[in-house]
Amino acid sequence: MNLTLTVNGAEHSLDVPANTLLVELLRTRLRLTGTHVGCDTSQCGACTVHLDGCAVKACTVLAAQAQGRSVTTIEGIGRPNGTRNGSPDDLHPMQAAFRDCHALQCGFCTPGMILRAMELVESGGTLDNRTVREGLEGNICRCAGYHNIVKAVLAAGDAMQEQSR
Repeated sequence: MNLTLTVNGAEHSLDVPANTLLVELLRTRLRLTGTHVGCDTSQCGACTVHLDGCAVKACTVLAAQAQGRSVTTIEGIGRPNGTRNGSPDDLHPMQAAFRDCHALQCGFCTPGMILRAMELVESGGTLDNRTVREGLEGNICRCAGYHNIVKAVLAAGDAMQEQSR
């Protein structure tokens, strides 16, 4: 099937089998390997991306469902026009908070965790320890624990709200 979608601000037209998962399209066809496959059962959240601004697990979405839509991966945040000049200033506030709060260890879950956390903050609800933990329930970190992740999301929430003012 012919498919046209926008990924990280760039339009792509591809011919893919109808049963292609979005995570497969991103990783194998577009070489955006920041979207990880952790469990193949939608339990871990390592494959989380934004589809039209909503966090979704790309292992549960057929590529065909992204027809005409916009997908944002970890590679598409924190840099103007999808390019990077190598400066730490290019980081999205959530990425910077994860770095500053030591909210990662191996980094495997981090891209999905960051994209889910961004949606959580952008939803505009009140954030506290409990709401962040509940909001991240579908994303599993197997090695770093959640204390610093929660701390990072709260810190980024403040920074993102400041930025939007």
